Amino acid sequence: MVEHVMTTVGIIGAGHIGQALARTFIQHGYTVTIANSRGPETLADLVADLGPSATAATAAEAGAAGDFVVVTVPLKNYRDIPVAPLAGKIVIDTNNYYFERDGHIPELDEGTATVTGLLQAHLPESRVAKGFNHIGARDIPTTGSPAGTPNRRALATASDFEDAAALVASIYDEFGFDAVNVGPLSESWRVERDRPAYVVRQNREELEANLAEAPRTI
Repeated sequence: MVEHVMTTVGIIGAGHIGQALARTFIQHGYTVTIANSRGPETLADLVADLGPSATAATAAEAGAAGDFVVVTVPLKNYRDIPVAPLAGKIVIDTNNYYFERDGHIPELDEGTATVTGLLQAHLPESRVAKGFNHIGARDIPTTGSPAGTPNRRALATASDFEDAAALVASIYDEFGFDAVNVGPLSESWRVERDRPAYVVRQNREELEANLAEAPRTI
């Protein structure tokens, strides 16, 4: 497990997950620069509520400011994520595929791609890892527990880059969760929507079992 040495998180997306992560990062001593699609002026109330460790910005500014970056936007908008400011950085992807919202994406329907793999292809110079996609926003700050706690909740990550997966695992541990590394992004479908590991409380052993039981297509 690695300890984080970075202090500023860029968060692109200010929905429920983005806000929950912003609050939890701040509680753990990080500073946050957060963006949405409507402009930083629309985030004034949120930033005031988050306190002095938070600032509002454009997506490009949040990407540039972050030592690492969280992308938490509807999947249909992933191509709007700025590429250049995220180059060379670890990017944590919380996205999920809801065809009712995103429209049908054939390669996801057919099982030939993964949600986070699409973002990695869009950000070829970034190191993308899946994280926080299978936990409800309210549970992020409330269901963690210290390392070694019996039945500690576990969350999964996946990445084609070891350091990116290690960063997500270290953040999980900071926030009170065990981490299970699924492997490369080609395996990250195992924790996507409607599969056994999706948005249920599970310990490490249960998560590993649910990942193993996941069907490739649904």
